[in-house]
Amino acid sequence: MTKKQRALAVIERLKKEYPETTCTLEYDQAWKLLVSVRLAAQCTDARVNIVVEKLYERFPDINALAEAPVEEIEQIVRPCGLGNSKARDISLCMKMLRDTYGGKVPDDFEELMKLPGVGRKSANLIMGDVFGKPAIVTDTHCIRLCNRIGLVDGIKEPGAVERALWKLIPPEEGNDFCHRLVDHGRAVCTARTKPYCEKCCLSDICRKVGV
Repeated sequence: MTKKQRALAVIERLKKEYPETTCTLEYDQAWKLLVSVRLAAQCTDARVNIVVEKLYERFPDINALAEAPVEEIEQIVRPCGLGNSKARDISLCMKMLRDTYGGKVPDDFEELMKLPGVGRKSANLIMGDVFGKPAIVTDTHCIRLCNRIGLVDGIKEPGAVERALWKLIPPEEGNDFCHRLVDHGRAVCTARTKPYCEKCCLSDICRKVGV
């Protein structure tokens, strides 16, 4: 089985296993997903979802966050860890959305990458979830599972994994495929315990290599 064949088989099996999949960061506007994905670095989505409720009670829109003292943002987001750097990035990002993009999140990948605190993973998440465009989000679940399954060989650097997957995954499948890897990584192909291979829908095609 080639990597391309394996990738297509994995896509179809995960579709059956997790027919309904979505981003677990809660948001109702594009800018809120930008805030949440920045807070999610080294923090669980569940905690982020709780913290942002308090943040938006105090600062309910882009202008309010752009004008907010960084110290006040930091005080609210501190439970997510790295409070100072995250607060600073959120403040600068909201200012740039207000001043450069007319209060709208750009739907262009390169423009998204210009926003403070936004890297390739965040930009891909916005492109896929908000704008429905081809995207591959290489988070820790994606990297771990793709190495174990055998879609990549011992590659840990997110950008390199992303480039490899673009060659294997049909563009229209990329975003949901990555969400399903998160679902599978949390439920079966776990990181902190031994993977539950005996109940894995991919066990017969997984190379079980890597991390």
